[in-house]
Formats: sequence, structure tokens, C-alpha cells
Amino acid sequence: MIFGLAKKDKSAEREMLPSLQARLACRAGMASSTAGIANGFVQGNLAILPEKLAASFHRFCQLNPKPCPVIGMSDVGNPHIPSLGADLDIRTDLPRYRVWRDGEVVEEPTDIREHWRDDLVAFVLGCSFSFEEALMADDLPIRHIERNVRVPMYRTNIACAPSGPFAGPMVVSMRPFKPADAIRAVQITSRFPSVHGAPIHLGHPHSIGIKDISKPDYGDPVPVEADEIPVFWACGVTPQSVIAAAKLPFAITHAPGLMLVTDMKNKQLAVL
Repeated sequence: MIFGLAKKDKSAEREMLPSLQARLACRAGMASSTAGIANGFVQGNLAILPEKLAASFHRFCQLNPKPCPVIGMSDVGNPHIPSLGADLDIRTDLPRYRVWRDGEVVEEPTDIREHWRDDLVAFVLGCSFSFEEALMADDLPIRHIERNVRVPMYRTNIACAPSGPFAGPMVVSMRPFKPADAIRAVQITSRFPSVHGAPIHLGHPHSIGIKDISKPDYGDPVPVEADEIPVFWACGVTPQSVIAAAKLPFAITHAPGLMLVTDMKNKQLAVL
């Protein structure tokens, strides 16, 4: 993946954070998965809503912290969130977005400046890509990264706690592990509650409403070998299923698997 824009000042190039390099690549047109990109830096899911819906959505996130842990929120009409990055623009710095109208995706642009309005509020939610660094540091394999595809994600039969117009099923992401590695994965990810924390289910997809694990609702399928079990984490794509269910007149989200890379460090989110 290309992160770079040519720099005349070599010292400035050396000092540029990998997270900013990733965002600049998005501004330049990179539109691929951010899994494994800018290791060490927090990635986030995105939900952008009109101000009149922002309070209800914020409450929805508070009621459902596993799938919707808020790590950043913009002021009304402001596409910048300085706490997540000094040079960060919500309108241009993700690889791809989804524009929703009446609960349907009508466009998937790489830039949303023409859709931006003065009444919009952006929410950035923690992403499981952040805890993947800790899993890989413990030599636990991440199948979708190995295969350079998007993590598989599924709608479940687990109902989220409702708030205003926001109600619907939780979405989960899946990573296969051998049983001993799955136990270790539970231990490691429990330290990261701000990016979904421990898994919500292990082993039996049908128990949470997943009929065919080879057919994810979002992302790409990955194989689960005979000696492995599927491990499911709450996923920040949940707002997309909720937005679809609520048939909101207008909203913007990230395209699943194509995240916002922030300047926050993953280690800042770890609970010791």
C-alpha cells in the first residue's frame, strides 16, 4: 500500500507519524483495507449524523459500549477532531465512506466534502484492528491480515439496547483460532475495553444467529480450519445495521474494514 507523498524535506519525512502517512495516502486516493496499517496507532469506525440525532446516538453508544465505544466526537459542523490527530479531516482521511439515505447506501465515495453540512456531528468508535497488534505481538495469527482481505463481519440475533430511533442487532467480527490460542486471545483483548474488549462469543455461530459463516454480511470470508474455532468480537459496524433498520433520512459511515487511522497509540487504551 502506498503511503507517501514525495517530500523535499527529508527530516520532515522521517518525523512524520505513520498514522499521518496513512491519512495522507487516503487523501491521495488509497481505498483499501487498513488492517495492519500504521501498527501501534488506534483505528476507528465512523458514524456521522445530523445534530438533531446526535444526542440519541451518543446515548445508544453509552448503552452499548461493547460494539460502540466512543473514542472521539466532533463539534457540530467541524470535520476536525484534534484529540485524535492534529492534521485530521473526517471528510477526506478514510479510504472509503458510505452515504446513507432512508436506510439505504446510495454512494461509496472516497471523499465526503460535497456531502458535509454545518449541522453534522462525527463520532469515532474504537475498532478491533487496534487490539490485533497485541494479538500479533503474542504470535497469534490474524487470518484476514495474512490473506490481505477485510475482516469478516456478521449481523447477529443479539439485540442492542435502544435509544430514540437507534435499535437493532449487534454486528460482530470473527477471527479463527485454535482453542488454546482462543483462550489467550480472550485474555489479551480483555485489556482493551475501549476497542471492544473481550469476545462476546466463541464456537457456535448459529447460537448468535449466524447461519453460514462462509457468507459474512460485511468484509470477506476467511477459512476456519478443522482444528480451529471461530471467535467473535463486538464490532463498530453495528451502527450501520442500526442506521439501516432506522431508515434515517441521512447519515454517513465508513465502508466496513476501511477505517480512520488516528494519532492515538494503542498502548494508551490498554488496561493493565
